[in-house]
Amino acid sequence: MSKRPASWIPTVVILAVGAAMIALFAAWRQWDQNNLLATHMPEFIASLLLAGVLYVAAVYVVENFSTGSWALAAILGGAVVFRLLLLPLSPSISEDVYRYQWEGRVERQLRNPYTVYPADLRLSGLQDASHAITTGRFTPTAYPPLSEILFAGFHSVSGYKRLFTALDVASIAVIILILGGLGQPLCRVLTYAWNPAVIVAFALCGHHDSLAVFALLLANLFIIKQKPLLSNIFLGLSLLSKFFAAILAPVFLKRTRWAYGWVIAGVVTAAYLPFAGAGWKLFGGLSDYATGWEGNDSLFRLLNFVIPTKGLAEIAAGLLVLALAGYATRKNMPPLRASLLLISAMLLLSPNAFPWYFTWSIPFLCFETYPPWLLMSVTCALGYSPVVAYSAGQPYRDSTAILLLEYAPVILWIAWDAVRRWKGANLSNRPAGPDYPVSPGSGTFSPLQ
Repeated sequence: MSKRPASWIPTVVILAVGAAMIALFAAWRQWDQNNLLATHMPEFIASLLLAGVLYVAAVYVVENFSTGSWALAAILGGAVVFRLLLLPLSPSISEDVYRYQWEGRVERQLRNPYTVYPADLRLSGLQDASHAITTGRFTPTAYPPLSEILFAGFHSVSGYKRLFTALDVASIAVIILILGGLGQPLCRVLTYAWNPAVIVAFALCGHHDSLAVFALLLANLFIIKQKPLLSNIFLGLSLLSKFFAAILAPVFLKRTRWAYGWVIAGVVTAAYLPFAGAGWKLFGGLSDYATGWEGNDSLFRLLNFVIPTKGLAEIAAGLLVLALAGYATRKNMPPLRASLLLISAMLLLSPNAFPWYFTWSIPFLCFETYPPWLLMSVTCALGYSPVVAYSAGQPYRDSTAILLLEYAPVILWIAWDAVRRWKGANLSNRPAGPDYPVSPGSGTFSPLQ
């Protein structure tokens, strides 16, 4: 679809949406100043969904109207203002950053984070007195070594938040470079830069996933620039930040050379060497996480209903994702498209899909907008719903009704789109004639085809 001629109207609409989002974030600041954010979780989630509606309206403008440099300036200015508004707030809806702080303190005492855990009485003095770690108390770290190295370099919660928000902003810059290299409108960066799930994950909560996202985007940029060595190095660094990037290794290696697998292996091995004293305990925390945790899941919950044993259900889900990775590799799918497809599938099939996990996939919507997943990037806000009960001292537990609201529209839309594309492909393959007319454009576009 061709875009409508450029005018000042799209820029004004973008500014108006940005102003409305600023008003919502300002309300969160007011709650935080009164130490009420955690106790206002229903209102927080409702306003986060409202921010998502405003965000989708802005994406629609960018996708359907020609925009210029003023619109880009408004988008980038808004992205910075949103993050500056939330950076000073306490990360009261997630405790993860306090775990980063504890593990950093462990490392600065020259202890191996893969062999100790917060409940260890010898290390009780390392916890933040006002934010004791209550989850995973007997579990060593599940994070890869590059994340651990960064944890050791910072001391305060605000320091971690600034670091991971800076990496988030750096990802915006890389997205612009990729869009420029592909000849796409630079204003499409709004799809990532203004996404409420992204802003909350990094500027408010300080999640370290921005490190993996930044490295993966650089891996994609360098493969576009035909620098295969750098591309595979940064793919390895992304894997060393969060393990999800491993599923993309076959796609990248086929696009470059399979021999570069040794480069990825070398980068990973070098990062693990400082922690090698843990032996097989290096993956003990990850194993505990895989077997003991399940949260905000969708298709995995259905798999586990059919396959009663959680371990077997995880194997089945893993095989499905590997099969899809094999398909993407065999088709020599472009890495940007494969990143969106495989990460999205992994999140739907994973036993754990917390709201900030969706930030792994959102950058790739900038290059090929897929409406069902754009909706997913908004409805994932409902994944914060268990915090309502948790902040009141109750167990962290998912609600089936909330999960249906979060996922059912997205999965049904994906299924409907897949059927429509399949029918379109069959129609285009039929012989032209009186009984089977074929018209131009009878197929449908999707980034997943």
